[in-house]
Amino acid sequence: MILVSLFQWVINQFPGSEGQFFLSLIVGIGFILCEWVLWRLSRVAKREYPFRLVNVGLLIASLILIGVSGSLYVVIWEQTHQAKESVKALGAVRRTGFQIVLTLGVCTAAYVSAGMVDRVIDRLLQQTEEITRHQGKVVSRLSIIGVYVVGLLALLSVWKINLQGLFVGAGLLGAVIGLAANETLGSLLAGFQLMFSRPFEIGDWVQIDEHEGIVTDITIFTTRIETFEGKYIMLPNDVVSSSTIINIGRKGRLRLGVEVGVDYETDPDHAMAVAKEAMKGIDEILTVPSPDVVLKQFGDSSVLLELRFWIEKPSSRKKWRAVTAVVRAVKLAYDREGIKIPYPQQEVLAREEAGGFRVVDGESTVTIPEQDRGISSNR
Repeated sequence: MILVSLFQWVINQFPGSEGQFFLSLIVGIGFILCEWVLWRLSRVAKREYPFRLVNVGLLIASLILIGVSGSLYVVIWEQTHQAKESVKALGAVRRTGFQIVLTLGVCTAAYVSAGMVDRVIDRLLQQTEEITRHQGKVVSRLSIIGVYVVGLLALLSVWKINLQGLFVGAGLLGAVIGLAANETLGSLLAGFQLMFSRPFEIGDWVQIDEHEGIVTDITIFTTRIETFEGKYIMLPNDVVSSSTIINIGRKGRLRLGVEVGVDYETDPDHAMAVAKEAMKGIDEILTVPSPDVVLKQFGDSSVLLELRFWIEKPSSRKKWRAVTAVVRAVKLAYDREGIKIPYPQQEVLAREEAGGFRVVDGESTVTIPEQDRGISSNR
């Protein structure tokens, strides 16, 4: 009633085209304000309800506003008769209108179903640890694509499009793509194999052939590794799946070994006990499993011991911190106990001079000592 009274007042104040212009301006401003209110309400509603459902509601409300605004413009500009004629003309093609309505319904259903599938998979991921986050995303995307494919087939059925020719064309196109993109398809299949066989996950410390680093991303085509030098390496998944993969930190801990040699005159049991005691007070290594020392082999100038210890959540930085701490602690402990860590030595002695190389009258002469003299020569 307020809107009708406003229209009548404007028409009385501004008769003719001026009044129609002002009324059209009022309708346009009202439409913009209503859309702004709907947008603000949708932001609040998305906190409580699924965002896809809110988007569908926003779309329906916007369509209603458009219809109401359009009807008001028809009334304002006195185009009612032409509108009725247009409606009658549309009645002749109501089958097409019905198909359009079904198309909108199928698109809405596919959109909402994709959102529901995404939410269901997300809840399953929160309840299980058997599927990684990355695998869940892949499954979610494939499921959403499947929903949209079903929706597309439903739309083709609504518009009665012959699918036989489409399937034949798709088969030929698939054969051409398969021949042209053999390596890409190989990487794609290898990507799915890696995602579900799970030889490594994002964040794992791995060694793939000569490449070593932290896995930062796994896609259906490539695997990205960040080396400890800060380099990023992109490896095709077919190369990764056919290579030797060493997952260094899969169980969350890593055993390291450091060799140290002691003098042959040192009691090996005493050297082992001192090293083991020195490693007990190091914060960078685990106490369980406890560090250990074993006799490894006889060296050229020493008996080799191997210091074995474990670190938690292994990384390159933790590895070298632990190795540095162990070497420092054992070296200081051996110095306190007087245990010698020998190293290879080479002694160079000068030969006693008994003639040697001389220059006589502009000619070189080599004089060989008597003890080595078998043959002498002058040049």
